[in-house]
Amino acid sequence: MADTMMPNSDGAPGWIRRNRQALAPFLFLLPGVLFFLFYVIFPILQSFNLSFYRWDGLGEPVYIGAENYIELLDDRAFEVSIWNNLKWLLMYLLAIPAGLAIALFLNQNVVGIRLYKSLFFFPFVISQVVVGLVFSWFYDPTFGLLNQILGFFGLGTLNVLGDPNLVTYGIILAGLWPQTAYCMILYLTGLNAVDPEQVEAARLDGAKGFKMLWYVIIPQLRPATFIAFVVTIIGALRSFDLISIMTNGGPFGSSRVLSFYMFEKALSEYGFRMGYGAAIAVVLFLIMLLFIAYFLWSMYEEEKGGR
Repeated sequence: MADTMMPNSDGAPGWIRRNRQALAPFLFLLPGVLFFLFYVIFPILQSFNLSFYRWDGLGEPVYIGAENYIELLDDRAFEVSIWNNLKWLLMYLLAIPAGLAIALFLNQNVVGIRLYKSLFFFPFVISQVVVGLVFSWFYDPTFGLLNQILGFFGLGTLNVLGDPNLVTYGIILAGLWPQTAYCMILYLTGLNAVDPEQVEAARLDGAKGFKMLWYVIIPQLRPATFIAFVVTIIGALRSFDLISIMTNGGPFGSSRVLSFYMFEKALSEYGFRMGYGAAIAVVLFLIMLLFIAYFLWSMYEEEKGGR
């Protein structure tokens, strides 16, 4: 026992020396785990706690229990934000099949394929602020390209960002542009890992076209599809920057989503309702957690069934 805890000639205790190889992975993981706990887990717990208080960010927080959550039930702006987030979720998922289709095209050996890849990759590398500005100019009712095209065909003028019934869809289309490029990159990476022997065996069995895609290619792209779903859902739920740049929540609050409404309540309105903003953040977090947990469980069940 004394020999176990006695330092070696190099200064390390005997137990550490004998278990050095087993301890090495934990030592490498320790900095990342500490950063994750400090910058992710702790703020989440702090937001949960803050949602039960009334606080303006300066004075002493006042405990009010579940009053912030009760107020959310009668908040019309919160209801509009929920419905807009649902629209974002449903329409944003179009980026996944669109990204797959583009990736399948770019995976072919055609003339000028490097130029095509650069053009489709371009939206992913530019800032969301730039995307918002470009589409704001595109939708502009006076000089925007959209209305010039509509005018050329004699269809009149369309004020997309000024119409409460169209504004959310217009912003979502702007967001789909870079999101589709991201899904395309994921699928291009996944296509490089597709087993050519399985493809050749399926081709010998007479599979081609849609059958080849559905039964041979897509099953091997499940990891890429899972990541695409998770990232797309998170992107849809935290859609803040495009709304801030293109409409600032307008017109009349019709383009708000939960992340933007949280910002308005916590940091933009007079009085700085930090507790109410934290309650909105908690609802958003729980919705996001629900979707991610569902996909993780589905992937686990598929892997368990394949064993």
